[in-house]
Amino acid sequence: MHPIQLIVFLPLLAALVAGLGARLIGKVPAKLVTTGALFASCALSWPIFLSFLSGSAEASVVPVLQWVRSGNLDFQWALRVDTLTAIMLVVITSVSALVHLYSWGYMDEDPDQPRFFAYLSLFTFAMLMLVTADNLVQMFFGWEGVGLASYLLIGFWFRKPSANAAAMKAFVVNRVGDLGFMLGIFGTFLVFGTVSIPAILAAAPGMAGSTIGFLGHRFDTMTVLCILLFIGAMGKSAQLGLHTWLPDAMEGPTPVSALIHAATMVTAGVFMVCRLSPVFQTSETAMTVVTYVGAATCFFAATIGTTQWDIKRVIAYSTCSQLGYMFVAAGVGAPGAAMFHLFTHAFFKALLFLGAGSVIHAMHHEQDMRFYGGLRKHIPLTFWAMMMGTLAITGVGIVDVFGFAGFYSKDSILEAAYASGTSAGHFGFWCGITAALMTSFYSWRLMFLTFWGKPRWDQSEHIQHAVHDAHGHDDHAHGHDDHGHDHGHGHGHSHDGTAGYHPHESPLPMLLPLALLSVGAVLAGYVFHHAFISEGGGEFWKSSVAFSEHLIHAMHGVPEWVKWAPFGVMITGLAVAYIAYIANPGLPAVFSGAIGPLYRFVLNKWYFDELYNALFVKPAMALGRVFWKQGDIGIIDRFGPNGAAALVARSSRIAVRLQSGYLNSYALVMLVGLVGAVSWVIAK
Repeated sequence: MHPIQLIVFLPLLAALVAGLGARLIGKVPAKLVTTGALFASCALSWPIFLSFLSGSAEASVVPVLQWVRSGNLDFQWALRVDTLTAIMLVVITSVSALVHLYSWGYMDEDPDQPRFFAYLSLFTFAMLMLVTADNLVQMFFGWEGVGLASYLLIGFWFRKPSANAAAMKAFVVNRVGDLGFMLGIFGTFLVFGTVSIPAILAAAPGMAGSTIGFLGHRFDTMTVLCILLFIGAMGKSAQLGLHTWLPDAMEGPTPVSALIHAATMVTAGVFMVCRLSPVFQTSETAMTVVTYVGAATCFFAATIGTTQWDIKRVIAYSTCSQLGYMFVAAGVGAPGAAMFHLFTHAFFKALLFLGAGSVIHAMHHEQDMRFYGGLRKHIPLTFWAMMMGTLAITGVGIVDVFGFAGFYSKDSILEAAYASGTSAGHFGFWCGITAALMTSFYSWRLMFLTFWGKPRWDQSEHIQHAVHDAHGHDDHAHGHDDHGHDHGHGHGHSHDGTAGYHPHESPLPMLLPLALLSVGAVLAGYVFHHAFISEGGGEFWKSSVAFSEHLIHAMHGVPEWVKWAPFGVMITGLAVAYIAYIANPGLPAVFSGAIGPLYRFVLNKWYFDELYNALFVKPAMALGRVFWKQGDIGIIDRFGPNGAAALVARSSRIAVRLQSGYLNSYALVMLVGLVGAVSWVIAK
């Protein structure tokens, strides 16, 4: 059996065993099977990636089975392995394996652990199917698979109303994007006569300049196809307009947040655009749309991240912003830089999410940073892990010397945007620089509010209840409440509020993934940047993506101020955060009061949810009520089942009157009938 088959199907097998056989094998074996399968897939993925890195491997396709044969539509279920796939394999399996291990500690007291681990493995299988797809239908299978698994994971705590609402919101918003993706696939088959990705990439340049009828008008063929496909990417990767599901996905357990936001679902759109980069590059209009949408998302999400108080939501909006960077790179013709940032981002964003989970675990599931403070002395290992992630995401480093992961990948995107020489590219560059300033600010704001300053735990109701439970030894001290929160173990030693509470470091299964991801956050950029973005690195990409040597050369020839600008804004953001939250903690309240309307606008997420509620949700609900009250009840039920039942009841009442049971009544009827019959005969 080829290694790629084991990599893809081991998580599926583990999900089936854990999900369907948990009652037979028990909780611990179910966790062992799923976690072991992911570590096995991870161990098989790294040699494939390193072989492509060294140039010793060639792209290949491993057939699985004949899938569809209908007229002109004829394709196999086959697993494609090339540079792009190899990158995604190590990202998905590495992060997913560590999330599985982390969940041993984080979900330790949850009674539904086998179900949770089965969902995680199913999610991983679907994403692996997506990235190994050799045709668009197979990619769509994986695309919908991660949508289903994300719905199950976000709504894992199904007794929690907000989790159910968030799961449905993610599912519905992604259906909007998926409609565009489906239309793009249909159109691509119509134009090229195939859904084979290699065949489409080879034929795409020949279709440049052609037109197609769409919505009653003639449009450029490749522009229509690319924009439809990109709408799918916007939904899956939470770009501006279809982003609203992403922050609400935080209602799921923290390991789910790490898996969705770091390695799998949200990167699917970026991967698809990079996989089809030769197709997108045949349409300048489509590339411009991708760049502008990515740049706008990058800026928009960063503004919101500066105002949020929930530690997970800050990191969620950070993810949304970083995905915008990746689309900027893809839009200016540098998919290699986009994939490089996807690669490094997986490590430091998973680290930040899992680190936040460790903080939440220590604080009895309090997520509001206003109730943190001074935690670096109590949970030092988590603090240093979060520090590595923060240094990576803010892009700390010195040009031509050393930098953390984000320093190389984010800076390469900004250099590519500037070097592209287009107005869209320059727009992306300035949005990216501004977002980098805000990224530094909100990242250090998170660190200062969480780990520095005086403890503010006595203001938290969650902590107060946790300490009370620990002293009172009530039934909730070691279980779950109706909202799906783990209460953990109490550590209080006195009865006066939270005075006896001491935050506790997380268990080893949670700390080990933090340590391993910290290594990636520190070294992933430094070790791999030569292969991804250096001159001559085009050999690494070969025919995987359309990353021109000319643009790579132009990236390295940008002015010095372009190379140093990210460093300058990083220092500025750090300084502002230090002044606002360490040197003068009263300053943020004064500033937010001075810009009241603007602050409320950003704090309320630019009112997108309220706008969509007014434009789509309420009209849809009103239309539904019309169809329900007037259509279903007033017409269908009235003249259908209810009307028929009423007619039968009325007829029955008349028949009952005729069937009186009195002999004289029946004799009278018989006499009347006889008279009538005789009269009819005589009349004839």
